[in-house]
Amino acid sequence: MDQFLTHLAVDRHVSPNTQNQAFTALVFLFRHVLQRELVNINATRSKEKPFLPTVLPQHQVEEILCYLKEPFKTMILLAWGAGLRKSEILRLRIKDVDFHNKAIIVRQGKGRKDRVTVLPMRAQEGLKALINKASVYHQFDCDEGFPDVYMPFALAKKFPQQAKSLHWRFIFSSHQRSLDPRSGKEMRHHINASTLERALRSAVKTARIQQKVTCHTFRHTFATQLLENGYDIRTVQELLGHNDVKTTQIYTHILKRGGNAVISPADHNQHEFSRIQQLPH
Repeated sequence: MDQFLTHLAVDRHVSPNTQNQAFTALVFLFRHVLQRELVNINATRSKEKPFLPTVLPQHQVEEILCYLKEPFKTMILLAWGAGLRKSEILRLRIKDVDFHNKAIIVRQGKGRKDRVTVLPMRAQEGLKALINKASVYHQFDCDEGFPDVYMPFALAKKFPQQAKSLHWRFIFSSHQRSLDPRSGKEMRHHINASTLERALRSAVKTARIQQKVTCHTFRHTFATQLLENGYDIRTVQELLGHNDVKTTQIYTHILKRGGNAVISPADHNQHEFSRIQQLPH
């Protein structure tokens, strides 16, 4: 057993997660099939490699946005401008966007946590148009006898009228209804994640960008640009919804300056020094 797990790490160079998965499978085999316990496992462990996310410069983000049509342009604007995950974008409801306070309320994000993040001004026009489109879908569905929308945690049973309300509608609503496998009801869900992924891949290819770009790349770019603009890491942590600030600290390693994003005191007043040098003596 030790030799097999060591072989995975030393010869196959698998990731720690892959080795752990193999170990878990072996534990299941011995415990539930062979009715034995695995003891004294002393295999060489795979080493965790440091992960540095892909971050795009401003001009490449703008190029990609130019080649995206709605609703995908607004979706990527929310990933880049608000730091939303792909799943959080897809599950966004009308009630979760606060135009007055320029805020987005993320419900049940990763770790089942709610958080508040910024609503980018550039995304507001697209969001309002999509909300109007969702309102048309809602009226059409009500007229045809399919007013319900999926609500999590059995809220539809607790508040049956809310499932028929407009403000619970998905902003990025699908263009057609489908059967909900949980309830068996015909209703309109959000668009499929694969349609966003295909549109993004096409835009990246058209823009001739060589890096691997996914929806999550724009979330990485959001965090990095906030740190570059001088926002403190705790603020970025809250906007991203990270449990541990160590997760957020990864972005300090990819900034275009050293020392964990610290600006040298010698460089703080460089602009003022240059201005003084130009003054007549």
